[in-house]
Amino acid sequence: MAAAIATAKESKPQIAITIDDFDWKKIPREGAERANRQLLDALARHSNLKAAIFVCGEHVDNETGRQLVRTWSDAGHLIGNHSYSHFSYNDADVSFAKFSDDLLRGEHFISELPGFQKMFRFPFLKEGETAAKRDQMRAFLTKHSYSNGHVTIDASDWYYDQRLRARLDQNPALDPRPYRDPYLAHLWDRATYYDGLAQSMTGRTISHTILLHYTLLNSLFLDAVLTMFEAKGWKLANAQTAYQDPVFSNAPRIVPAGESLIWAMAKESGKFEGKLRYPGETGEYEKDKLDRLGL
Repeated sequence: MAAAIATAKESKPQIAITIDDFDWKKIPREGAERANRQLLDALARHSNLKAAIFVCGEHVDNETGRQLVRTWSDAGHLIGNHSYSHFSYNDADVSFAKFSDDLLRGEHFISELPGFQKMFRFPFLKEGETAAKRDQMRAFLTKHSYSNGHVTIDASDWYYDQRLRARLDQNPALDPRPYRDPYLAHLWDRATYYDGLAQSMTGRTISHTILLHYTLLNSLFLDAVLTMFEAKGWKLANAQTAYQDPVFSNAPRIVPAGESLIWAMAKESGKFEGKLRYPGETGEYEKDKLDRLGL
């Protein structure tokens, strides 16, 4: 056992790409089809890497959305459920009944795709602000043969995209390239943080799943993200393979429930009191940095 742990510690970290929301309407300049192709091409260039994309039903409840998401399924990517309406399950006015009904509504729009698998990712990574809601939803997922599409590496890529799009609204001719290096630095910082936390919790290198979003930002820079991780010695893994890691069988019993799986495991352990910020990630943590850069 000691030898196995030592080997695991020395092995390269693995990382799989997971993409949330599928909100193609937020991509400006009527460029959704081009952005979709850029995202798919970036993955294909890196040994035909297979991602997991967690789809909100409201974004594919239309012909354009259906056509775009089918290209992901046809390319062999895993299609997961991200609800229909993207409610936060931690909101007091979002009951278990409302949330579970919305999950099934979302399933209706993706269940016929060949790439669909019964994996559910909670919007905002919020899994219930009370133990009762948390446990009701976990029982519901089990009853309906769903697994939790956990994130191990959380990040705020959506905030970098939000800032970029706001500037483009002001100046459509803006060069987006200055956003690239700060964005890559942010992802690397978060990846190394959560990898260190994971090794502290498990004593080994795990297969990570990083949270990204279906955005203009990632259509521009996903290839650079993948190249960065490879250059820094990380192995790119297919999402289907990454989710076979035993770490994903954990179900931390914390309240509020959710965040990165690794964050939740660390919180449950009680060994990191005063060291874990809540929420794990938010745009507010990145605001001053981007303000200083004028981005």
